[in-house]
Amino acid sequence: MKKVFKVIKWIAIVICALLVVFFLVRAIGMAVNNRTPDGGINESMYIDVNGTKQWIDIYGEDKDNPVLLYLHGGPGSATSHIDYAFTRKWADVYTVVTWDQRNCGKSYDFEQNDIELTKELFLTDGKEVTEFVLDYLSKDKLTILGHSWGSIFGANLVLEYPEYYECFIGTGQLIDYLDNEKAFIQEALKWAENDSEMLSLINSLNPKNPTIDYFNERNRIMNKYGYGMMVNGADYNLITTIIFNPNYSFSDWMKYLDIDMSVYYDFFASEEFFDFSLKGKTEYEVPYYNINGDKDYQTNYKIAQDYYEQVEAPYKQMFIMENMTHGLLESDSEGFSKIVHQIAEIERE
Repeated sequence: MKKVFKVIKWIAIVICALLVVFFLVRAIGMAVNNRTPDGGINESMYIDVNGTKQWIDIYGEDKDNPVLLYLHGGPGSATSHIDYAFTRKWADVYTVVTWDQRNCGKSYDFEQNDIELTKELFLTDGKEVTEFVLDYLSKDKLTILGHSWGSIFGANLVLEYPEYYECFIGTGQLIDYLDNEKAFIQEALKWAENDSEMLSLINSLNPKNPTIDYFNERNRIMNKYGYGMMVNGADYNLITTIIFNPNYSFSDWMKYLDIDMSVYYDFFASEEFFDFSLKGKTEYEVPYYNINGDKDYQTNYKIAQDYYEQVEAPYKQMFIMENMTHGLLESDSEGFSKIVHQIAEIERE
């Protein structure tokens, strides 16, 4: 019995020692990532937005640089647990503002779960965040970069309030939800041409009823045929990015894991979401840029290209990243950053 207790004692000591090492290494990594660049800015805060508290992060190497507001996807899929790893790659040419949108990520508030999400609500949120950032950083205008849902949200913001924005950058560009899903099904039928079981599954999908099961099945199909969002992995270490995240405490992680997304599933199935469609909305008062992957069928890049051809803007340019699916921000963050730098150079001219 004494031997058993002795073994247990040593196991406990080893576990405690490992935990001490883990927390020490984490603290060092967080401290490194939390440093403010000389002449730059590194601030996180909760701000008042349309009757709620919403979280933003501001990071840049030079306060005199133009400002870029990054809009994450979803809707409701905040990326604050990992996005500093790729957004900071733009921080030498932009002061980058990341924002956890209403009721997700660090902006989650369970008391908001019963609020109906509408197009007007989101546009007002976006306008108020933009106004705050411009005032806080003493700027007249900023650039929007939106991914996936953030791309269609951002495009609507720019169309509605062009006076606030220098240009629009969409990536994983969504144009119209129903057209996008119909196009996905047509592509998937080609992929599964000799697989009767998958053909049956694909034919059973109903885009007009976008439940969690629908999206799970759609993602399973894309992963099976090599078009999944993260099929190419990431060009940086996601685990260390999470561990050394300077903006997340353990209480933040506990909150993150307990988020109820049902309000966003209801929004996804509503006419309010469908009303964000960009069909017929092609006249932009600011430069229009797109960065899309040539294997992206989550937001169909071919539809985005067709829409781009119709866009009327002071300047426009399309960038296609080869062999990239919807996760291009993580899969090739270096290549994506080079394009963002190209756009910044064009805008400076």
